[in-house]
Amino acid sequence: MGRTFSSLRYFNYRIWFFSALVANTGTWMQRVAQDWLVLAILTDDNSFAIGVVTALQFAPILFIMPFAGSLADHFDKRKIILLTQTFQALLAFALGGLVLAGIATTAIVCGFALLLGVANAFDNPARLVFVSELVAPRDLPNAIGLNSTSFNVARLIGPALAGVLVAVVGPGWVFLINGFSFIATIAALLVMRPAEFFTATSPRKPREKGRVRAGLRYVRSRSDLKVIFVVTGVIACLGMNFQLTTASMARVVFDKQAGEYGLLGSVLAIGSLTGALLAARRRSQPRVRLVVAMAFAFALAAGVNAVMPTYPTYAISLIPVGLVILTLLTSANTSVQMSTEPEMRGRVMSLYQAVMQGSAPVGALIVGWICEVISPRWGVGIGAIGALIVGIAAYVWGRRNWDVAVHYHWHSHPHVEIIGPLERQQQEHSEGDGLGAGPTPGDDAK
Repeated sequence: MGRTFSSLRYFNYRIWFFSALVANTGTWMQRVAQDWLVLAILTDDNSFAIGVVTALQFAPILFIMPFAGSLADHFDKRKIILLTQTFQALLAFALGGLVLAGIATTAIVCGFALLLGVANAFDNPARLVFVSELVAPRDLPNAIGLNSTSFNVARLIGPALAGVLVAVVGPGWVFLINGFSFIATIAALLVMRPAEFFTATSPRKPREKGRVRAGLRYVRSRSDLKVIFVVTGVIACLGMNFQLTTASMARVVFDKQAGEYGLLGSVLAIGSLTGALLAARRRSQPRVRLVVAMAFAFALAAGVNAVMPTYPTYAISLIPVGLVILTLLTSANTSVQMSTEPEMRGRVMSLYQAVMQGSAPVGALIVGWICEVISPRWGVGIGAIGALIVGIAAYVWGRRNWDVAVHYHWHSHPHVEIIGPLERQQQEHSEGDGLGAGPTPGDDAK
């Protein structure tokens, strides 16, 4: 089996990968149907209403996920995911029934979005850490990259399929289809082979008080993690509101219908899928520098996307946006997971997700207001501006606090050389100098 798909040789991961593909396709279908239901059916093209729904869907993550990460460190992750997937399936069936009965309102959709956010807050930490139990540690970067591949293949299929179904049969049936898609994940969890899990070898400690605070202290002690949290948090807040911005651009700026809106999500996924496949081939652990570099790249890609004059050029410009954002997220995700001790991983990943996804309610309201009051183009542009500012801040902070040096070579073979704590330590070892302080935890990610 090729390097790109090496993790598929594990039985448990293999069925997880394909079941997640089915479930994620249904999830993307529901996201498109939900936004179109609010924007074009329940309101009069009100972008701010989508922002409210999105904010309610992500708000529970900010408050619940740190506690949920502690649960993921202490309890069986597979059982947690079984419960959350079942609850999400019931929500999809119920909302679909209400829409088909003609009694759904914006307030009802908001209520279901809030409940879905609660389920996701418990589901995400367990799901993110669970993958580390399905493959050997050496294959974890590949498994994380393939997870992103599955997610973005679903993102490629789901929106386009949802756009067609919304136009033909209406959003209610899309919600019901999403409910059935969760059965794939539930079935996969039930048929997994417990003997083939890769669990931590250290004995499980009794659950003590203050586990969430311990996770916070751990993150505060790691400068590399703090940089990743800040960069991804700002970009997630202002730049990753794609459901909202693509809906507003399609409907308000380009005067398109559900099919064209769904197509935008699939075009965005082309770039994301490319980034996921590249991440799956990566063998080395990503460093903070890659995350910061992707912040600058996103600022450029999103800035170009915001000013595209026509629907086709806007759609095409979404491809590099998807590529950059996926590279940023997989690099951050892999760096955080692989540089964190197994007994802390659930809590650290939950805090990471709380920062990244918990910023979405604020960002959705800000971007929704900008799209409604100023212009959808500025709703996209604010993400580019935010990414540029946080990228510059991270670069300046790194040079001052990590003593990072950047050397530019223009002759012979032009390239940029970045020298940080890890490079200096390697240089000392190569010269036979064993003296000097080694890097702090996570410095190898810089």
